[in-house]
Amino acid sequence: MAAGAGTLAAPRLARSAGASTLKFVPSQDLTLLDPIQSPSGSTIMHSCLVFDTLYGLDENYKAQPQMVEGHVIEDDGKTWKLTLRDGLKFHNGEPVRARDAVASLQRWAKRDTFGQTLFSVTDELSAPSDKVIQFRLKQPFPMIPDALGKIGAFFAIIVPEHLAQTEPTKGMPEIVGSGPYRYVPAERVLGSLNVYEKFADYVPRASGKPSFLAGPKVAHFDRVEWHTIPDPATAMAALQSGEVDWWDQATADTLPLLRKRNDIVVSVRTVVASFGMLRPNSTQPPFNNPAVRRAVLGAIQQSDYMLAVAGEDKSLWRADCGFFTPGSPMANDAGMAAFTSPRDFDKVKRELEAAGYKGERVVYLAPTDLPALNAISEVAADMFRKIGMNLDYAATDWGTVAQRFASREPVEKGGWSMYPNYVYSVSMISPAANNYIRANGPKAMFGWPDSPRLEELRNQWLVTSDVAAQQKLCREIQTQAFQDVPYYPLGVYYPATAYRNSLTGVLDGYSLFYNVRRA
Repeated sequence: MAAGAGTLAAPRLARSAGASTLKFVPSQDLTLLDPIQSPSGSTIMHSCLVFDTLYGLDENYKAQPQMVEGHVIEDDGKTWKLTLRDGLKFHNGEPVRARDAVASLQRWAKRDTFGQTLFSVTDELSAPSDKVIQFRLKQPFPMIPDALGKIGAFFAIIVPEHLAQTEPTKGMPEIVGSGPYRYVPAERVLGSLNVYEKFADYVPRASGKPSFLAGPKVAHFDRVEWHTIPDPATAMAALQSGEVDWWDQATADTLPLLRKRNDIVVSVRTVVASFGMLRPNSTQPPFNNPAVRRAVLGAIQQSDYMLAVAGEDKSLWRADCGFFTPGSPMANDAGMAAFTSPRDFDKVKRELEAAGYKGERVVYLAPTDLPALNAISEVAADMFRKIGMNLDYAATDWGTVAQRFASREPVEKGGWSMYPNYVYSVSMISPAANNYIRANGPKAMFGWPDSPRLEELRNQWLVTSDVAAQQKLCREIQTQAFQDVPYYPLGVYYPATAYRNSLTGVLDGYSLFYNVRRA
């Protein structure tokens, strides 16, 4: 495909405002607009444009003040007072007040597992003034900035109080944030176009340097357009011709040609990699049986998935992947024989039979419009067939998958058995941020695993400040995860983003549109 793509005609995109408009191709269509409703990667990137958070992670994953000027800690760590910085406004012109933040955090904590943990040790969250947010805690919780600055699925965006009253599983009726860009719903073309305009009243932080989600966020473009182009060859042709400025994630087979171009920059992301996984539905047969989930471990060859996603270039992926991001402080080798021992499909068949698998239908949700997840799905389908599972391969678009995996119905009524996902590796570096390691049943992420022992170990980790002790606990957590299998780690791949060399200021991590300018 890469060899011939240079001859393809680029899509005809609507012309607008020239140098003051940035045209971007996301890796997936933006289906849902509220990050408390949806953990989708495109929703997260969209949210970084529109919303802001009280703290933001820098490129070293340290939480830095963002909407807050700072905080003070009193009462032996049981009282935290966070002071909002001056000049904060919502896109509707209203000032950001502490009560907006309180309502927003209460909504967030109903969805996010880190938020649930924080609120479980919170006696009262209040707004004693328009500028001060106050936590009164039952016990010290030094990770408040980490919780409020976490990124990934369900992060703590701040919205007006009336919007924060929206049921967290439903999308807000309007998108009003306080970030450097505002969303323009009137110009949305579902499946094709999303538009953002510079928010003139946004006041960036006065100090610090831009670093991932921390530091000053300066909007240099008047307008940002997201053009959804599902076909990689067409997206590459649009980038080559200059019809678009930036392609979020260039596929592995397009990289050799793109790297030959002097007018295109290809940058491999390291701050935020993609952590690939298969997520079973632990509430429905056959994966409600832990023995069935464990048996499937013996059929997974992580390198097969990474080769399918990222190709032969091993600088783009790692397959030695446990339940935490490889290379991060909490990653370890406990239980890894489950992946590194020889693969034997006949043995897995016998183990499935011994576990009680009786040919129940496995409804696999396969998103065909996302190249990485489509590749993962094709490898997974081949694996399930080889181990004799009764596969129902439901090929559809990501938007449909994202809506369907929230269903708890049985497969006969539109439910599901498994779906593939990739989550940002920054979300998987510790038990605190890792939503998918949570096993608190109905309150857990889609898939709803239930393991009191995993929960107990996670709670021990949260109250342990010594790094060595935390690492020891993470070995125990990973050992238990190989017993309970809340998800199947497939490896980590490092997405390559590609953009015209006229752009400067592109940060590592997500595709972030502040601080980017055209030379």
